[in-house]
Amino acid sequence: MADITAAMVKELRERTNAGMMDCKKALQECNGDMEKAVDFLRQKGLAVAAKRAGRATSEGVVQCYIHAGNKLGVMVEVNCETDFVAKTDQFVEFARNIAMHIAATNPVCIKRDDAPQDVIDKEKEIYRKQAIESGKPEHIVDKIVDGRIEKFLKEICLLDQPYVKNPDLTIQDLLNELVAKMGENISIRRFVRFKVGEE
Repeated sequence: MADITAAMVKELRERTNAGMMDCKKALQECNGDMEKAVDFLRQKGLAVAAKRAGRATSEGVVQCYIHAGNKLGVMVEVNCETDFVAKTDQFVEFARNIAMHIAATNPVCIKRDDAPQDVIDKEKEIYRKQAIESGKPEHIVDKIVDGRIEKFLKEICLLDQPYVKNPDLTIQDLLNELVAKMGENISIRRFVRFKVGEE
């Protein structure tokens, strides 16, 4: 069993924002391996998020982000279960960071289920033509198209996007971490992005 030092706990806490005791337990479970401990905490967050997913989220905040120059702005609604959590600094900061992320990445939808089918079909058609025109054999064209659609969905769906402030995490990872910390179901309900001169 590796000795778990206070410095190790502090480093893990800085990397994951998890509680001190959770960090210590994760390091003990993973025999002092920092990377495994990060994954352990991420999985724990995922489990907590899955448990809470069915609960109603009728409280929350609307946060705005206006980019320098006042030509680009985002409004996002993030929901939680209680007014108490909605008023915490962590929750408000999360909503603000999501608004800033949306300004930077311009997602089309929040999750894959919301992706417009006509947009996906159009992309599939383009990828299929490209694969055939490049001389790929017919039997692998579908695999190529599926791979490109997967990449396309990661680009347009907010929850699948790498977080602009830390590309090692997706927005879904960030959301799971917050759910684990707050102990409530939290959801990104809707957003709108305005850019001067755009329809």
